[in-house]
Amino acid sequence: MFDYLANPTRFMRIADGLLLPLTLLASLLLLAGLYFGLVASPPDYQQGDTVRIMYVHVPAAWLASLGYVALGLCGLFYIVWRHPLADVALRAMAPVGAMFAFLTLVTGAFWGKPMWGAWWVWDARLTSMLILFFFYLGVIALANGFDQPERGSRPAALLALVGLINVPIVKFSVDWWNTLHQPASLIRSGGVSIDPAMLTPLLLMLAGTHCYFAVIVILRMKSILTERRIITQQLRRAARDTADDGGTA
Repeated sequence: MFDYLANPTRFMRIADGLLLPLTLLASLLLLAGLYFGLVASPPDYQQGDTVRIMYVHVPAAWLASLGYVALGLCGLFYIVWRHPLADVALRAMAPVGAMFAFLTLVTGAFWGKPMWGAWWVWDARLTSMLILFFFYLGVIALANGFDQPERGSRPAALLALVGLINVPIVKFSVDWWNTLHQPASLIRSGGVSIDPAMLTPLLLMLAGTHCYFAVIVILRMKSILTERRIITQQLRRAARDTADDGGTA
């Protein structure tokens, strides 16, 4: 599959076909999720209206973790098979994943202040999510920290791969340690523990943000590929002009 998509021209053609339906789907799901989350769903009997932060916080946390798994796989594909498109995907995905990790931390702080009485505690889940955010920043810094962008590709891919160690820690931190953060409510051995009135907007927001993530990553990949094509054409033109000048002299 990745070999098939590794051709940039083929990827651009497939991406163009996916963008419109994914954008429409993301818009519809997010609008429906916001309506059910902010208007149609009841407040929680303990948390009150603060529970509505969950409809942004949980999807952001899922995408921060799943986005990093995808980032690590791109790093693996680049290191082992040297796929240029894996490098492009990694560069496109890292800032988007970092944004969702940051959103997770911010919405968690807004939820934590009224519920725990503090904006931040050094809880295992919060700390591991903060470390995940730092891994994202590290990948971004390495990918863009060199004069020649390709020199940053391998160290960024290696760090993306190393950071995968932190993803299961984020997921299972609430099971491995005694934390303030509540345990998993969706994927758990005893089944979903959320009331259907709150589960509906949460699932809509989860689906909508995943589509939104895909749209933004595809747009960024197209932008990076276009930029690389322009740079390649400029270099070829400069080399041709130099050769012509040499021949004339």
